[in-house]
Formats: sequence, structure tokens, C-alpha cells
Amino acid sequence: NDVIGYAGRGSHARIVFDFDDAMGVSTCVACGECVQACPTGALAPAKEAYQIKADKKVDSVCPYCGVGCQLTYHVKNNKIVRVEGRDGPANKDRLCVKGRFGFDYAHHKQRLTKPLIRKPGAPKSGEFSMDPENWRDVFREATWEEALDLAGGALKGIREQHGPNALAGFGSAKGSNEEAYLFQKLVRTGFQSNNVDHCTRLCHASSVAALLEGVGSGAVSNQVSDVAKAEVIFLIGANPTSNHPVAATWIKNATKRGAKLIVADPRRNDLYRHAWRYLQFKPDMDVAMLNAMIHTIIDEGLVNEEFIRARTHNYEALKENAKEFSPEKMAPLCGIPAETLREVARAFATSKGSMILWGMGISQHVHGTDNARCLIALTLMTGQVGKPGSGLHPLRGQNNVQGASDAGLIPMMFPNYRRVDNPDNHARFEQLWNTKLDNKPGLTVVEIMDAAYDGIIKGMYVMGENPAMSDPDANHARAGLAKLDMLLVQDIFLTETAYLADVVLPASAWPEKTGTVTNTD
Repeated sequence: NDVIGYAGRGSHARIVFDFDDAMGVSTCVACGECVQACPTGALAPAKEAYQIKADKKVDSVCPYCGVGCQLTYHVKNNKIVRVEGRDGPANKDRLCVKGRFGFDYAHHKQRLTKPLIRKPGAPKSGEFSMDPENWRDVFREATWEEALDLAGGALKGIREQHGPNALAGFGSAKGSNEEAYLFQKLVRTGFQSNNVDHCTRLCHASSVAALLEGVGSGAVSNQVSDVAKAEVIFLIGANPTSNHPVAATWIKNATKRGAKLIVADPRRNDLYRHAWRYLQFKPDMDVAMLNAMIHTIIDEGLVNEEFIRARTHNYEALKENAKEFSPEKMAPLCGIPAETLREVARAFATSKGSMILWGMGISQHVHGTDNARCLIALTLMTGQVGKPGSGLHPLRGQNNVQGASDAGLIPMMFPNYRRVDNPDNHARFEQLWNTKLDNKPGLTVVEIMDAAYDGIIKGMYVMGENPAMSDPDANHARAGLAKLDMLLVQDIFLTETAYLADVVLPASAWPEKTGTVTNTD
């Protein structure tokens, strides 16, 4: 983060933070990279963590964001005492503050360790003030057998009385691929409906829709660290220093090497200091700005004719659409001067390698899919894909949001993005799972909440998801959850959603289990 440096001369030379600021007020983010790099032990973590001799080391992967940093847990008496970065392809030993120091939750005193059942008459309202210490006012402890019998029996009763579409499930992007696969299989084969979803619906679903349509794959074309080989890096609608800190370090490294970083965002973020051009466009004007770049590339003859002819379809339709989007027309709308739009478009089209990275700022719109379509068009018309330092990279948010989607934890797709309403896919999975399956796409996260509020969905199983806190309309979600006849929640803590449950099951935390994840790369 360029925090630590030298100040003074001769015998007065010393190590300082920024401009000789106190560490606490400097730009230090407490990531601990200096601790891991320090060869003398002059820098060390708090509470003498380095002096504790571990019983064992366990290689794992970070449970926080989608970068997928590999790490090593140092364990003493079955408790994690410290964490070090490992030489994984995504991080090369690097970790952020969460990955290095955010491990104590696994041993927290408020971890759920026994199943809980709601007491008869305990208030179940969408409006509540939750105090985790006072859970005994609402719940009583139970055995696993009693909790599973009660929840399973109630869910089965709802299915038999009201039909399969009265049940739904929310899985988790914080679990493993194996857990995601099993959860969606449980909903499809046990609940007998496709009403299963997870947080991807509220993050990159629009990006995936555009990618499947535009390039046939809902995943990235190359890893984040490929920015090291790029001449131009186009970052739009993302704030990697906050949300993907280790990914941000690769971008900073690339700009020091001489890569041109273009940051496009209505809100100024930390990476703008490293930017060659900063496009602070007006909110909601993504399509106007990006189409102005597309227009420029066509107008100035910068398209890759050979790539378009050999590898794309419908270029003429794109060309026709772009006619009305000249930078001069779009400049008043998006707030970026026409010459700047042209300059950025030229740089993107003519570089040896241009790479686009984007986040929620692109996808969380009513026109999120159109935003992503524009980025895909920019890449294809210039041939900026399929070679080093070029391509498309939607930065995935949670540590396994890509893997959970791949594994089928979405309502309209079986595993590997096989449409549930395709007869061949349907027959294949009926044979694989040896049971009858619904051939209609299920409800999404948002639709499930509406259906619960309207009394159509009567039973839910929520695993590792907290819609009472994270839903776009939290009050609406809480009221809907409170109306359910049976809400089964499985988590490591008594979350806001769990507080509304009829049955709560403990879950295993990240360091307590085996499995695999699929990171943003």
C-alpha cells in the first residue's frame, strides 16, 4: 500500500509511515504484509502470536472475498493462533487484513453448537431488536434428532398439503462447491421444486446473463494477475482496494510497470490515484459512456476486422446501433468530455492487451445486463481477448459465488448451467438422480421473498445466507420470513434470519471442514 518508507538523512534516517505520521493515522490498513515480509522480527503481530509454537500447520484458502488467496493456518491446541499467506496463483503469499487476522470467529463464544427450537408463543415478528445473549427467551436447546424430525416433518407436510412450489431454499456462496451441489440437489429432489437460489442473484447475475449470451460462458476469460501483462486496464464499477484488496495489489504493480489504468466510476475510489484517466461519469450513464467508446472505435476505424470476421456474429447490428452514440452527443449525458471518451477508446482499441475488470457498479442496475453487453462488445470488436493481458473479468464477490453458480445453486439451471426447461437436460438429471424433477425454472431470491410475504411460499430452508439483513428491502424480507409456517435456518451464529426461524441448526465454520471452492479466477 506504499505506506512504509524512509525519511531523514544520514544518521537521522529512519523508517516512517507516510509523511512520518503516527501508524494509527497513516494510510496503513493493518494488512500485515510488513509482518510477513520482515526478516528480523522487528515487525510482528499483536499478542505475541509469532512466539506461540504451533502443533500443526493446515493449508487452506481464504473464506472472505472471491480472489481465492491460499493461506496456512497455524494451529495450537486445536485453535488457530495465526495465519500466513501461501504461494498460491491468486495471491503469491499476499493476504489482506481479513485473510491474515480475521480467523477468531471460528472460536467465538456465540457460535451455535446445539440445535434450537422456537418456544411456543415466542413472538415471531418482522420487527425486532435482536440480542444474541437473550436467545433463551425465544428458543430452547434440542437434540439433533428432535430438530431434524420437527423441521423435516413440517417441510414434508407443507409439500404434501400445498405442493412442491410452496417450498424454497437459499444456499450459500460462503460454503464449498460440494455443499452447494448437495443443497440444490436436496431442493430439487426432496422439495421437488426448482425454488433454489443464493446471493449471486443480487450481484453478478446480470453479468452472467450477458456473458452466456455474448461469449457462451458465465466465467472470466483470464485471471486478475494477468493485468501484469496488460497495456491498458479498464476498471469500471468496482472498488478493489476495499473489496478485493489483493487483486488491487496486482493492479498497482501493473501501473508502476507502466500500464495505463482507466478508472470509470461515479464515486472516486483509492485506485484513482494510480489512474492514467479517471472517468467520473454521472450515475446511471454507463451505457451512454460505453456506447460512445464503441462509436469512436467504429468511427475511427480501430476495429479488429480479422477477429470480427473469424470469431463473431452480428457486428453489423452493433455498428448500426452505435451510430447515434457519438461522444459529442453523449458527453452532456455522461459528464465526460468527448475528447476524453475518444482518447480512452483509442487507447483501449490499439493496445497490445486491454483487460476489463468490473463489479457491482456495473451489474446492480435495472440495465445491468446492458452494461455488461457493452463491455463484451468493446472486447470482441477490438479482439481484446484470447491473448495475454486482455479479456473480461467480472470480479466475483464472495469466496465461492462462482462455484455455487457452477454447481447449480440457481433456479433456472442444473449444474454446469444446464437449463432446467431443456428436455435433454431434464431427462439427463432425472436419470442421474433417479427421481422425477420439475421442468419449470424456479423463483429467484427476490421472487421467493415476495411469494413468502404473499403466503405462497410456506416453508424455507436457509443455509449460510442472511436475507433478513442483506435483502434489498430488509423490512419486506423480515415480514415475509415471519409469515412462514416453517423456517429452518442453518448457520454458525444466531443471525437476524435465524432469529425468525422455527428451527435453527448449527453449521461447521470454514476451518472445520474439507471441500473445494472456485474463486473469481
